[in-house]
Amino acid sequence: MLIIFESILPIFLLVILGVVLKRTTLINESFWSGLEQFGYFVLFPALLFQTLSTTNFSALDSGSVGLVSLLAVGVMTALVLAIWPLLKARGMGGPSYTSVFQTSTRWNGFMALAIAEKLTGQTGLSVIAIIMASIIIPLNLINVGVMVWFSGKSRGLKTFVFRIITNPIIIGALLGVLVNFAGISIYAPVMTAVDLIASASLGLGLVTVGAGLRVADALKPQPSVLMTVVLKLLVFPAVAVLLALAFGLSGEILVMIALGAAVPTAMNGYVLAKQMGGDADLYAAAATVQTVAAFFTIPVVLYLAAQAAGG
Repeated sequence: MLIIFESILPIFLLVILGVVLKRTTLINESFWSGLEQFGYFVLFPALLFQTLSTTNFSALDSGSVGLVSLLAVGVMTALVLAIWPLLKARGMGGPSYTSVFQTSTRWNGFMALAIAEKLTGQTGLSVIAIIMASIIIPLNLINVGVMVWFSGKSRGLKTFVFRIITNPIIIGALLGVLVNFAGISIYAPVMTAVDLIASASLGLGLVTVGAGLRVADALKPQPSVLMTVVLKLLVFPAVAVLLALAFGLSGEILVMIALGAAVPTAMNGYVLAKQMGGDADLYAAAATVQTVAAFFTIPVVLYLAAQAAGG
């Protein structure tokens, strides 16, 4: 447990650094909105492309890992959609529900990659990359679809398709997978430039996560926010681990699957909420509370997963 905690601590220290810097006068306020956009449109897509285009998927049981990850997303999607009538009956509107859905199903890839690298090195990075290749595109399709349907904006097919084909995260992940499986050779200087951007993305991404958190929301969270904490940090990893065990996965692979499900929600969903008519304030509150809670829940989840994986 101590080893897990010490591996996670540096990641959360960078998040805390973002919290502190955002609240000082050392850096101009306009920098943070620019960094947020830069991360969404450049850093994270570059990291996904670099990771997915270079990972040796044949070295791991990529088929089972991918299938388990997809099934876990499917189960969580069905579960959160199933509670919509209950939430609606209690007065929750569509825009607020989209933030509940997003924060219960999205995952913070920056944090998952950083923790995986600290815990197991290249093996962990490869497993997380397989999860990325398997779920990022369908997960974003699902979330954009929910945003289009429940936010009160246009539900037309043209709107949905436009949001999909212009989503930088989907584009980065899809290009990485295509380059990898097609065996396309990227011009070395170009790939070096991508590698440089990708190497900077984890640290800057974690600082950006901290800058986007709202500390006051963690002191008195709303019931809907607490619900997303339970769904994302506890139910999601439990579903993923049970599915992994059912498919015979074990060892570090199972632990990394648990990690991918146990990290808090992704901050890029906050930008999507603002752009597509969701409840951005609720999203920010949920992301804040989840990130704080994850500091305690991730070590527990990984410890229990390691026990289930055979130590």
